[in-house]
Amino acid sequence: MPPPLRRAIRLIDAASEIAGFLSAWSLFLIGFFITYEVVMRYVFTAPTIWVDEVSRILQVWVVYLAASYVLKHREMVTIEVILSDPTTLRRRLAETFALAMMFMFAGVAMYYGFELWLKSTLAGHTTDTYLAPPKWLTHAPVWVGSLLLILQGLVELYRVWAEDIPADDILEGAH
Repeated sequence: MPPPLRRAIRLIDAASEIAGFLSAWSLFLIGFFITYEVVMRYVFTAPTIWVDEVSRILQVWVVYLAASYVLKHREMVTIEVILSDPTTLRRRLAETFALAMMFMFAGVAMYYGFELWLKSTLAGHTTDTYLAPPKWLTHAPVWVGSLLLILQGLVELYRVWAEDIPADDILEGAH
């Protein structure tokens, strides 16, 4: 493998790892915020105005950022009744087809997500809520996460054909 390709793969893998790390900690923060809200509302009868909206924004980011991490770690849902042997050409073709379908979906989401993000950013739109954060904050994860998913998908496509597909350990609950 040429050094520039190796560096690009390492960079994309690292970006997916960072996205997964941020997603995991965001879920922790969401749980903390909701617990805080419950305590404030029902113990101190002083509900917050920010927990609901901040939690929703973080959840949108988690969904889109976590996708590349999940793909990198081969934790997507797969059905391998016929294609259980990872060394066959049929399995490589099936993996390639699955990635191609993912590219189509993520490409459309990235294109229209970027378009929507750019429009709302340039216009300075905000949400119609009490906090009124800028809409780019909720539109950005769609195209950022989809772009990262496409890049990680390209790395996985390379791995399907240049490396051995790892055997799935069904007994350990991988799929």
